[in-house]
Amino acid sequence: MVKKKETVIDMTVEEKLKNLYQLQTMLSEIDKIRILRGELPLEVEDLEDEVEGLRTRIDHTQEEMEDLRAHISRLHGQIDEAVGKLRGYQDHLDNVANNREYDLLNKEIEYQNLEIELCQKRIREANNDLKRKEDQLNQNEQLLDERSQDLDMKKNELDEIIAETKAEEEKLREKAKNLELTIEPRLLQAFKRIRKNSRNGLGIVYVQRDACGGCFAKIPPQRQLDVRMRKKVIVCEYCGRILIDSELAGVKKDEAQVEEKPKRRRLSSKKKAEGEA
Repeated sequence: MVKKKETVIDMTVEEKLKNLYQLQTMLSEIDKIRILRGELPLEVEDLEDEVEGLRTRIDHTQEEMEDLRAHISRLHGQIDEAVGKLRGYQDHLDNVANNREYDLLNKEIEYQNLEIELCQKRIREANNDLKRKEDQLNQNEQLLDERSQDLDMKKNELDEIIAETKAEEEKLREKAKNLELTIEPRLLQAFKRIRKNSRNGLGIVYVQRDACGGCFAKIPPQRQLDVRMRKKVIVCEYCGRILIDSELAGVKKDEAQVEEKPKRRRLSSKKKAEGEA
């Protein structure tokens, strides 16, 4: 372990930057694989949450329906009890001893009739609620079936993409992990922090057209010279990305920059010809 640390410390700045750029290249390839998956992982997660929510809602609705059925059953029992009392009061009505007892029995009969009407009203209301719950249950079950099919389709699609790219991703991750061991911890930590804060995930870029390859801000000539010297780690003054020269990155001279000159010469020749004419 000591030997590895010594090897990292003994590396030149040029070697450290080269390894860091190779690491960036591998991580960018991994990012491309993730982009290939697109929004599928999030879509699968959202569908899983929605399916779970629908199942919970269905269970809750079924519980409410069971409570309503039990409530209706109790109301029917109360009606049966009231009907039984009503018959008894009516039978006893023919054998009353005085007017006072007759009036009391009539009041009880009236009360039991009102109790029966009230229970019947509550049964109708409960049946209406039960019907609404049944409709709601059917809608949620239909929606659950549709969302479950969508979830299965998205999962299969995601599994296929993962299966196609899994081996490549694991291989890249293993290489990146081994390469990280050759980079100074402090430099590696700084690179990861820069990369995390960059929208395109680039922590190190090469200078192109005299500008930063990340934010495209112009780099002063002296700073460009420092980058080409490879004696110390140079960062962009604007975006904070680590800078290296294109040669170290293994990139040929910017072709776009070379193409500009012939265009300007052709344009000048054309104007010259017009002037002569």
